[in-house]
Amino acid sequence: MDGPDAPDSPGAPAAPGFAAALAAGPLVLDGGLSEQLAAGGYDLAGALWSARLLADAPEAVRAAHRAYFAAGARVAITASYQASFAGFARRGIGRAGAARLLARSVELAREAARGLSGPRRWVAASVGPYGAVLADGSEYRGRYGLTAAELEAFHRPRLEVLAAAGPDVLALETVPDVEEARVLLRAVRGLGVPAWLSFGAAGGLTRAGQPLAEAFALAAEVDEVVAVGVNCCTPEDADRAVGLAARVSGKPVVVYPNSGEGWDAATGAWCGEPTFSADRVAGWLADGARLVGGCCRVGPPGIRAVAAEVATAVAAGVATRAAPTRAAGRPD
Repeated sequence: MDGPDAPDSPGAPAAPGFAAALAAGPLVLDGGLSEQLAAGGYDLAGALWSARLLADAPEAVRAAHRAYFAAGARVAITASYQASFAGFARRGIGRAGAARLLARSVELAREAARGLSGPRRWVAASVGPYGAVLADGSEYRGRYGLTAAELEAFHRPRLEVLAAAGPDVLALETVPDVEEARVLLRAVRGLGVPAWLSFGAAGGLTRAGQPLAEAFALAAEVDEVVAVGVNCCTPEDADRAVGLAARVSGKPVVVYPNSGEGWDAATGAWCGEPTFSADRVAGWLADGARLVGGCCRVGPPGIRAVAAEVATAVAAGVATRAAPTRAAGRPD
């Protein structure tokens, strides 16, 4: 069993409590799912990326989640980031089959936690931006030329399927654009599952170039959002974003940057030196972070170090102080 409050079966709706768990103290997220899958020898080339393995090698996805739990993660983010009805259709998978695979992403994360002792493990259903499905880097630009209605027609059906699969939280992640964030926040209303909202960021701006303060402020009055922050950015950008997200939104902050390396599209290789370090964790927690992990190129060793730093900070009382409340007046 995962703990006394774990669901009875992988597909069963999770008992309420994720927001309460955040209020009780920080939770460690996993790292880059693709990092662990690639380390296992799986080729993730193609538009579906890690979501392809939901159909082709589900046991690999389960094992990757398990590796992060073994490293100290308390929250697994599902392999649904790049999954969509349109993307599966391009592989000849019909709507019913695509819905089963989306739900399977939640089930695999639940199965990975089964039998583990210790505190409860949680499942976050990943909801990537529209640009992720294009597989051309658009999630790092935003502004796809679609109307809000078109974006909602894309996002809402898969959100409904993921929510029905019973995750503990929906991870609206790597969102590049304030306009797409607004659509996602409308789409999660009424689903009965809390969500976190996490933006891609660079230089104090969203990937589409809007001030992060404006982006974080969107979540302030949305009851469904239990945390707001950044992911898939450099650790340096994460340092600057955490305190701002807490002050502007008045909510717990989620932060899971990448390794700090850069991707060279011309050579198809990572370049530069990694700057991700667990030494940053205490500062993030002091600034209001309550969900802390890693993204691209951060594997189980990095998460093990993060978990150790979180435990040290909790023991020292750093992560038990109240997060900053929302500042009055303008968000900037």
